[in-house]
Amino acid sequence: MKTQPGSSRPPRGRRPAGAQTRDAIAEAARRQFGEQGYRDTTLRSVANEAGVDHRLVLHYFGSKQRLFREAIALPIDPQLLLERIFDTDPDNVARGTATAVMSVLEDPGTRQTALALIRAAASEPEAAELIREVLTERVLAPLTSRVGGDQPQLRANMIATQFVGMAMARYVVRIEPLASASPEQVVAAITPVFEHYLYGDWIVGDASDTSA
Repeated sequence: MKTQPGSSRPPRGRRPAGAQTRDAIAEAARRQFGEQGYRDTTLRSVANEAGVDHRLVLHYFGSKQRLFREAIALPIDPQLLLERIFDTDPDNVARGTATAVMSVLEDPGTRQTALALIRAAASEPEAAELIREVLTERVLAPLTSRVGGDQPQLRANMIATQFVGMAMARYVVRIEPLASASPEQVVAAITPVFEHYLYGDWIVGDASDTSA
């Protein structure tokens, strides 16, 4: 049956506009940014995967940068996660942090978003700047306020390095035997590292002093 002139019916095989269409675009973007990186993901390739006209991507998101921000929206609430970790026995905070890191990375959905962030930051300066803004505001600032001690911002940054390093080594490069180790083994291995970053007497001088 042919579409009559002036009909608003979308082209065959294309999705109509709507909330489900917006979600489909965001999901396609999340997957492509995660697997291909920021540079190689285009508005047209996202539109093709989502089954929409590329103009709908612009309609909903306006630009590649805004689409990226939407796609990298954190799948967890950092504030709630930090409350569960820090509002407990201080002796359990390091292990709770290690367990939280592995929980995020072991879940396929949250891992996809995490890897999208890391790959994009590594491949494109523009994406790295966007990611730095998002992570500083939503993760590192709240974590810094919880860490306490001397130079809490540096301590929070060091905790973040464990997350990024684990994501790359275990799930991207898949170094053995780390890639095949059980989550429980990994948690046991990195808990002392987090204990050191959180409470250890390892900071010398002012981390902001670059004159040396």
